[in-house]
Amino acid sequence: MSGVEDILSALPLDQLASQLASDPAMIQQAASVAIPAILGGLQANASDSAGAGSLLDALTQHSGDLFGNIDLGQINAADGEKAAGHIFGANQDQVINQLSSTGVGSTLLKKLIPILIPIVLSYVVKQMTNKGAAPSGGGITFPGQDAQAAPAGAGSAGGNILGDVLQQVLTGALQGGGAGKAASPAGNILGDLLGGLLGGGRR
Repeated sequence: MSGVEDILSALPLDQLASQLASDPAMIQQAASVAIPAILGGLQANASDSAGAGSLLDALTQHSGDLFGNIDLGQINAADGEKAAGHIFGANQDQVINQLSSTGVGSTLLKKLIPILIPIVLSYVVKQMTNKGAAPSGGGITFPGQDAQAAPAGAGSAGGNILGDVLQQVLTGALQGGGAGKAASPAGNILGDLLGGLLGGGRR
């Protein structure tokens, strides 16, 4: 199972539908195209040291606990909207327009993406923690230890370790564990729909 499927299955669809005045089936359809786009945008921005450093800094402000028990009341959509601007940069409107070509309304996507981003970031933090290194304000936190290693700034040993784990998590989330990954829904969305639009986020 890919990270996209993990995140999608964890979403409180009924609550989201109520909050956004939609129906659960439409929320699920919108989320199924938005989540790969968010993960793909994170991966593209993390592909260079400056983007990875910015993303790691952002991840220190999120906890993996949110993903374990998603509470919409804990999600600040305004912060999610700012994060969307960082992830997609000047291409944000183009990304939404392309995603809407799947039959999901662009208005719903604009409302849903800022809510999904904190959930996706929480998932990333949780997966990094499971792999032995979680971003924190002071550097790398290893499970079961209070001590922290080198600072997480780009170019430091700690930043390199975190950056490697971050890339592993994002790649795994998009590809899943099995073969045939190019034919996955996430692969189709990132390749066929979004093409070179991702990676425009602010460094």
